[in-house]
Amino acid sequence: MAQTIAAGAAVPRGMLIADAWAQLGDAVAPLSNASGRPLARTVKLLLDPLVLRPNLNPRFAGGLIGVEHVDELRRAVSDAGPALAATAAWFRLLKQARRRAGVTEGNPQDLYFQRCFELAHEHGDPHGLPDAESIAAETVADVRAERGEVTVDRLRRFMTDPDQVVRLAGLLQNAWEDRAAPQPVPQDGLAAFLDVCATRPDERLWKALAANGIGTAEAAELDKPRVALDYGLTAEERPIPPVLGDRASKRQLPPPFDRSIMERLFAAFTAAFHRESMADIPSMVVGEIHRSAAAWQLSEEPSRVAMALGRDASSGIDYWTGPGRTRSDANGRLQARYSREAYVHAVLRQPDPESAKVPEDLKWEIMNVQEPYLRRLWARLHGRELRGEPTAADQVWDLLDGVFRSVLLDQRDRLRRLLERDGGRA
Repeated sequence: MAQTIAAGAAVPRGMLIADAWAQLGDAVAPLSNASGRPLARTVKLLLDPLVLRPNLNPRFAGGLIGVEHVDELRRAVSDAGPALAATAAWFRLLKQARRRAGVTEGNPQDLYFQRCFELAHEHGDPHGLPDAESIAAETVADVRAERGEVTVDRLRRFMTDPDQVVRLAGLLQNAWEDRAAPQPVPQDGLAAFLDVCATRPDERLWKALAANGIGTAEAAELDKPRVALDYGLTAEERPIPPVLGDRASKRQLPPPFDRSIMERLFAAFTAAFHRESMADIPSMVVGEIHRSAAAWQLSEEPSRVAMALGRDASSGIDYWTGPGRTRSDANGRLQARYSREAYVHAVLRQPDPESAKVPEDLKWEIMNVQEPYLRRLWARLHGRELRGEPTAADQVWDLLDGVFRSVLLDQRDRLRRLLERDGGRA
């Protein structure tokens, strides 16, 4: 590949990794998707942190790899081939041991990928190893023990216990009856921070926004008819108290404010982060009940400020908005990112909407990007609160921009899959 690229050019990182991965063959199939490419979690949990290590090798970071580093990256993946093949073999064994042990909670890739990489380096390929199955069983048991009682099964048992249901329902009712309506303030400073957060974040201003309760004050509008609905945070005319809930599915989660207490915590449990940073189950449930009745349904003032910033940064973004009409530097940057998306142009320029074969919900999200953006920003901030992760001034723009980029990538991927399925052309 490198020989056919002009000097000074660059190669998309994903394409380069996929090409190098394909050379490893069927031995890494358990770590690959149906098209033979590495799974997203393979890249996230194995290739990036353990093979390519972009933090130590900046030349392997970023979306584009300089042509002078192409062969080196390919060689890094190739050299790791035997270890990755052994990792794949161990992963297959651990999944079998997991089934035998009746373990159902957690994503096996999140739980075992890195453990399998360790086993590969410690024991090599498990084929022909006499005690491979016992090592796999012990590893599954160790992982389960490390996760302790902070599991989805434990959460469900706690929230469906008849005695707990009565107590928790009372707490939920009291929390919502006691909630104080936020009061708006005339001067907020949000626009000033949005003008500098991407280039020179003002720590003093960020702290002042939180200290003055600006995020809470900006939540006052959410109780007005259709405001939270128009933000995509609820399907109701106004936010209403959530139910406790006794089941959840990550693929069928309603808007954030309409999720049951069970669904809110379930979404966080199934995310890939360290379980040791989470509180015990009873504390988490009670905390979530009180969080549901708070401004923006978030418990930390910096999170509420971030939601208000995200609302303003994403306001008015559409295909027709010109650079001169943006509300702040952050708003302009998000607008520019949106305007560059080719799929947005393709969908909005369709002379016959039906010819695009795009479902109404996806077309709506593309043309009203603020709604999916605020939903995802809320989920990101909610997860940070559960993990106890504070948000500093110099992290705000990465958060706002990262969520926006994630929404656009998700829309792009959904549209591409749709067109591929229907035989269309991207």
